[in-house]
Amino acid sequence: MTLYLDTSLLIAALTDEADTVRVQAWLDRQDPSVLVISDWVVAEFSAAFSIKLRSRSITSAHRAAVLAKFATLAAESFGVLSVSTLQFRTAARFADQYALGLRAGDALHLTICADHGATLCTLDRRLGKAGPSLGVKTIQL
Repeated sequence: MTLYLDTSLLIAALTDEADTVRVQAWLDRQDPSVLVISDWVVAEFSAAFSIKLRSRSITSAHRAAVLAKFATLAAESFGVLSVSTLQFRTAARFADQYALGLRAGDALHLTICADHGATLCTLDRRLGKAGPSLGVKTIQL
């Protein structure tokens, strides 16, 4: 089984948030060889920490430290799935299902998982609920 770690899960794992201890414990129980992220997660993770810096919820030093840790994990511990043009188009079809309430990025996460037969691991309730509706295995932590 391939476990796709979404951005919400990684942010919680690498910062001090309400779910940090629980997410870190869950990650410690996983086989590192099955953990993957995507190029989209890399972009979204950086954007999330830019927002945190602009909103003054973290310092620039904290942001730099977290981004460095994430870069190391991405290079050494996670498989990284690329994103194709076809996946963007499939994500648009997923997002077209308006009742699911998916944002573009969430639809893209689901598409990547669907294409690779990966299980989506997330803290996002809406995303976790939408996955099975689209045939994507989901673990909502």
